[in-house]
Amino acid sequence: MLAIIIWLAVLTISVILFKKVSGSLSLFKPNLNSLIFYYSLFVSCYIGSLLIALDIDHYYMINKLDHEVYRYIGFGAVSFVMIMLPLSMFIVSKLAGFDAKKEFNHYLKKPVENTFTEKNEFYLIFLGLSLISMLAVAYTLLKTSQVPILELLKGNLSDLGQLRIDAARNFHGKVLIRNIFAIALTPLLSLIAYVYTVKTRQLKWGLLFLPLFACAVLISVYDLSKSPIIFYIIMFIFVQLYVGKLVLNRRKINKYIISGAVLIILMYVFIQGVNDLSSFLSYSSGPIGRIILAQIAPTFLHLNIFGESIPFLNGSSLPSILIGWFDIEQVRSARLVMANAFPNRIEDGTGGVLNTLFIAEAYANFGYLGILFGTIYVGVLIQLLYIIFIRLPKNPVFLCLFIYFSINIPRTLVGGFADFLFNPIWIFITCLFAGILLFIRIRLDLFSFFFKKKARNEL
Repeated sequence: MLAIIIWLAVLTISVILFKKVSGSLSLFKPNLNSLIFYYSLFVSCYIGSLLIALDIDHYYMINKLDHEVYRYIGFGAVSFVMIMLPLSMFIVSKLAGFDAKKEFNHYLKKPVENTFTEKNEFYLIFLGLSLISMLAVAYTLLKTSQVPILELLKGNLSDLGQLRIDAARNFHGKVLIRNIFAIALTPLLSLIAYVYTVKTRQLKWGLLFLPLFACAVLISVYDLSKSPIIFYIIMFIFVQLYVGKLVLNRRKINKYIISGAVLIILMYVFIQGVNDLSSFLSYSSGPIGRIILAQIAPTFLHLNIFGESIPFLNGSSLPSILIGWFDIEQVRSARLVMANAFPNRIEDGTGGVLNTLFIAEAYANFGYLGILFGTIYVGVLIQLLYIIFIRLPKNPVFLCLFIYFSINIPRTLVGGFADFLFNPIWIFITCLFAGILLFIRIRLDLFSFFFKKKARNEL
């Protein structure tokens, strides 16, 4: 009973804080911070943490706990994040003079600016990037021994689960080409092309958007992973909402939820061969268990294992670019937890990593101080990005970068802590587009300067 009272109190405080730092928790006006609250924390973590604390989760991962006390410690740690994360964001907003409700609503209503539409230079650069990303998609498929989506279309329904693992772990090409240019860049380019198509109504942008959209969908489903295509659809909903092409209401929200649920069920049936109705309806298995328990259970295992069975990593799982100077070998905590809890899956090659809420990796490295300072750091970083993007010009590039981070930051929150310290994909994409815009702006300013100077000399 005490756990339920604490849960309700913490949830109430968290809702109040998140509403202040996001500007809106309405499902009709989704944004980066509201998605963090609903997806990363409430649905993926906090519901499951209560079930675990009450010892009614019946989840196979939690059965691996050696010490039952970590049911309550884990619940306390997640409750701490529910309050401290938005509280850190709230302090940043106050220091920056950021009125979330006013500025976010203004951003939604603000029209998308025309950027370089009068010049072909940006289009030609964008076309070159698009060709590179589409070639990267083709490269990814060619370097994958058996492409799971193709095997599914051929009717080869056996061992699709194993094919998914092989596609991810036995890729025979350059991983950076796949991860950056195919998986990360292609969906983002398709969104930018869509915004230019809507804004300029020029045929060249429409013709470029179509193959980019096809490649983005293909790279999202090629390995039969369930989440990439779901999140790409959400990104597309965001971009339509932010450019004024879509207005959400209850009917549309219900339609999206039902469509998403049907898609998830179909993927479970055809990919994982699950056809038992009871497993779909059970809160501890099937898609429901995957949503409310699978993401948070490894956090409890991290707390149970590190400092007990495995010494703290003391920074060993941080990005290699940071620890390489100290001659420390990188090892991810999520991999160690998988090896400790499910050694048989490591031996037979079916086990990967147990990604979970970011505080788990912070704890694995630095104990409870890692949870404290890691939560504050992540909250400050997220709110700074949120404020910066809302205050940047609303042109197609910055808008789509905002949407890209609005989807990928919530995903990373339940993926690990290290990516918030150094994420090469995020840095590359940001520098790439910021560099292109800056380069073209400088060229246009120089051209304008010399043209005006020449005109004055002729007079």
